[in-house]
Amino acid sequence: MGATTLRDLTVGGLLEAIAAKTPSPGGGAAASAVGGLGAALAQMVVSYSVGKTALAAHEPALRGAAAVLGNAQRILLELAEEDALAYGAVNELRKLPEGDARRALELPEAVRASVRVPLATAAACVSLLRHFEGLAGMTNRQLRSDLAIAAILAEAAVRASRWNVVINATNLEVGEVGAALKEIEGLVAEGTRLAGGVEGLCGA
Repeated sequence: MGATTLRDLTVGGLLEAIAAKTPSPGGGAAASAVGGLGAALAQMVVSYSVGKTALAAHEPALRGAAAVLGNAQRILLELAEEDALAYGAVNELRKLPEGDARRALELPEAVRASVRVPLATAAACVSLLRHFEGLAGMTNRQLRSDLAIAAILAEAAVRASRWNVVINATNLEVGEVGAALKEIEGLVAEGTRLAGGVEGLCGA
C-alpha cells in the first residue's frame, strides 16, 4: 500500500487493492470495510430521521447515535488498515529463515496482532448491532430496509472475522488458542442473535 492508506482509496481503488495478487489487504480488511459500510448505512437512516417532527422525542438519542456511528466508521477503517499491516508483517517474517533473530523476536507478536485485530472488528460490529437494535424503534420507517441491510452487513463482518481468527489462531501459543476461539464464537453467536432481532424489528 505504500504511503496510501485504505481510507485514501476510492471504492474502486479498494476493490482493486483487495483483488490484487498481494497478501494484504485481504479478507480481514474486507471484513472491517463491510462493517464500516453497515455503520455508514445506519448513519444515513439516522440522517433521514433527525429533524422529523414525528420523531422529535428521539432527537437527542438520534444525534448521539449519529456521533457513535461516525466514530464506528473511523474505527473500522482503522481496523481494516491494521489488519492489512498485521498480516503483511506475518507474511514478511515467515519468509525469513527459521533461525533468523528478527523472526524469532517479532513473529509471535505479529501473529497475536493477526488474531487481535479481527477479534476487535467482530467486537466493534457486535456493538454496532446493539445500537441498530435501539435505532429500529426511533428512526424513519421508510428506511427500515436500509437499517436491516446495515444489520446484515455488520453480522457478515462478524462472521467473516471469525474465519481470520480461526485460521490465524492456529499459529498462536497453545495456551492462547482456546481463549481466542471462545471469544470469537461468543461474538458470532451474539452478532447472529442481534442481527435477527434488528431484522425482526424492521419487519417486511
